[in-house]
Amino acid sequence: MTFAALQPLADRAAFFVALRQDALTTAVDALGEHRWDADMAAGTLTFTANANPAHQVVTRPHLIATIAPGPRSLLWAWAHPQGDAQGVAAQLRDYGTQYDIAELSRSELAFPEDTGSDLDEWIAQVADQIGTVAVEITGRSPYYSAPIGGGTRAVFVLDAPLAPLTVQDAVISAPRILSGLALSDARSAVWDAARLAGWNLQWTDEAFSGAIVTDASGSATFRFDEQARIVGIEAPGLTG
Repeated sequence: MTFAALQPLADRAAFFVALRQDALTTAVDALGEHRWDADMAAGTLTFTANANPAHQVVTRPHLIATIAPGPRSLLWAWAHPQGDAQGVAAQLRDYGTQYDIAELSRSELAFPEDTGSDLDEWIAQVADQIGTVAVEITGRSPYYSAPIGGGTRAVFVLDAPLAPLTVQDAVISAPRILSGLALSDARSAVWDAARLAGWNLQWTDEAFSGAIVTDASGSATFRFDEQARIVGIEAPGLTG
């Protein structure tokens, strides 16, 4: 398993993050075969088309953590020798201090014993968990998990040239996204997506059986069953 104490934060942000990661994937896939390069001195992480180096997606990365198989530990960027003690990652430290989450306020986390037999796969899963938690706490998105050699991964949140997430975007993408996404509490995930995206949200009733989300692009209603699962999305005029 990944870091259990951080999973509720990751669960809450899961829907929003999935939509933002999908937008990043779409933008990068439009380059065709590509590579990525980080220039920390210049403060850029760039995706470049192999066929035409002039075609790029240039982002500003903020290092959140590194996850290394050698020491079998995660090191938060605010404690990293090349990190910034007051950078974006420090927001996670401060959140951990405020809400007494030791996994965020300690500088380094040892891997749990039950990482399984495939350590590379476990590290990749943890990188996704950490990226999602970072989006939840900082409000920045998307994130990027980058292999940096020797099995180590670095997790960044990116300031990327992506359009803000609109209700219309979410309605169009949601059926495809939700088909491959297991949400532990879809009601909370929709509420959190509205918070992170800057939409207005109103509950349809005191039982919270529906959430109406609205922005300049339009309005949609997410319907939930008794187990807080999404059972329908009503958005007249947004999907046609």
